[in-house]
Amino acid sequence: MTDQAPAPFAGKPRVLSGVQPSGALHLGNYLGALVKFARLQSEFETFIFVADMHAITAWQEPAKLAAQTREIAAAYLAAGLDPAQATIFPQSMVPEHLELAWIFNCVARLGWLDRMTQFKDKAGKHKERESVGLYTYPVLQAADILVYKATHVPVGEDQRQHLELTRDIAAKFNHDYDAPGFFPLPEALTEGPGARVMSLRDGAAKMSKSDPSDYSRINLMDDADAISQKIRKARTDAEPLPETAEGLKGRAEAENLVGIYAALSGQTAAQVLAEFAGQGFGAFKPKLADLAVAVLAPVTEKMRRYMDDPAEIDRILIAGAAHAREMAAPTVAQAKRLVGFLGA
Repeated sequence: MTDQAPAPFAGKPRVLSGVQPSGALHLGNYLGALVKFARLQSEFETFIFVADMHAITAWQEPAKLAAQTREIAAAYLAAGLDPAQATIFPQSMVPEHLELAWIFNCVARLGWLDRMTQFKDKAGKHKERESVGLYTYPVLQAADILVYKATHVPVGEDQRQHLELTRDIAAKFNHDYDAPGFFPLPEALTEGPGARVMSLRDGAAKMSKSDPSDYSRINLMDDADAISQKIRKARTDAEPLPETAEGLKGRAEAENLVGIYAALSGQTAAQVLAEFAGQGFGAFKPKLADLAVAVLAPVTEKMRRYMDDPAEIDRILIAGAAHAREMAAPTVAQAKRLVGFLGA
C-alpha cells in the first residue's frame, strides 16, 4: 500500500469518473465501474474521485458519509486502482470543482437543465421539494470533468445525457469567451459486456444501492454465505438455459444471471450458454454462487484490510487531492482570466 501521488502522464488521453458515497457498493458497481477503472489506469491519465459533494444533493448523515467515503476509496484500491498510477481523491477536497461549477452555472441555460431526465425521474411529482443541488448537479458534473480537461468519461445510458450537457457547456464557454479548444469536448467510453447488472429480484431494474430489499443485490462486503443465499433466492423462471443468447429474449432474470456469470468469468454469454445449455437453474445457480464467491472474496478481504486502517486511506486520499488540485488550479485560473475576473 502506498500514498504516493502520481506524476502527470505525458502523451496519454485523460479519463475521469467517480462513485457517490451514498450506500453500500454492490456487484453492479464492481463490474460496471471499479474493474473498468483499474483497466483504464494503464491506458489513460486517470482521475477517480469519491463524489461526496454529489451525494449531499440528498441529505446524508455526516458520520456515515465520511465512513462511506473511506469505504469507496477502499473499494477502489481493492479492485486494483493504484495510487501511483491513478489520482484518487474525494471531490470535496478539491475546491476548484466548485469554482468552475459556478462559472458553468452562468454558462449553462435553464432550458438545458429542464431537459435532464434524471432530475425528473428522481424528483417525481414533488420537484419543488428537491434541493437546488439535485437540479444543478449536472453542471457540477461538467465541472468535475472539465476542470481536468478530461478527454474521456466512462458512461452508462443513464449518464449519456449529462455528458452531452458537459459538451454543450464546454462548447458554449469556448465560444462565449473566444477561446477555441480551451475545454475539450469529452468522449464517452460506453459500457461493455456484463457492465449492466440488474436486480436479483427484478430483471428489468438495475442493481441499486437504494433498493429496499438487500436480496436485490450482492454487496461487496457480503460474506460467502450471504452471496450464496442471495444467488440461490434470485428470481428466475422454470425453463432450462437455452443454447443461444437469442433464447434469452423475454427472460430478463435468466439473461441477468447469465450476464453476471459471463462478466465474472471473463467469457461471453454465448460461451456460458454453450457450457450450461439445457440445464436448469438448480444446477446453474450453485456454479454461479461458487464463481461469485471466488472472484469477490479477495476483493472483500482487501477492502476490510484497508478499512481497518482509516489513517492509510486518508493519507492516500489527501495525497490524491493534492495532486488533483495541482492539475485543476491552472485550468480554473485560466478560465477566470478568460471570464475577466481580477487577480486571476
